[in-house]
Amino acid sequence: MNLTTSLRLLTLALAMSLATVPAWAQSAPAPVLTLELNGAQPSEKGCRLTFVVNNALGADLSKAAFEIALFNDAGVVDRLTVLDFKDLPNSKTKVTRFDLAGTDCTKVSRVLINSATECAGSGVEPGACMRGLKTETRTGIAFGV
Repeated sequence: MNLTTSLRLLTLALAMSLATVPAWAQSAPAPVLTLELNGAQPSEKGCRLTFVVNNALGADLSKAAFEIALFNDAGVVDRLTVLDFKDLPNSKTKVTRFDLAGTDCTKVSRVLINSATECAGSGVEPGACMRGLKTETRTGIAFGV
């Protein structure tokens, strides 16, 4: 048997061994924290942002807070603020509202998540909230990282 034949057999054996990996090992879901900007309505204080949050990081969060940047209708950063989502139990969906004083909803064109200022929980590393973050919007406002 020559070297070429040996390499082909080795490659074939490796390919077959990879094909026998159980399906559950191939499809383990990645840890994710989903933040959906669900609404932006005028309020007596300014603008009320409504978020739907789903923690699928695999652990309860005792504290989760994010610094966000609000961009005006000209695309210029209007303000930076921190939104404190407090505790987020694992495998739970939570709705949270924030009133942003002095903000006109009709002039907010974009909400950017700058960083996670808090990401704490038993067995949760501080970077997990940003690493597993997925954003969605149901508004006309761009929302992302």
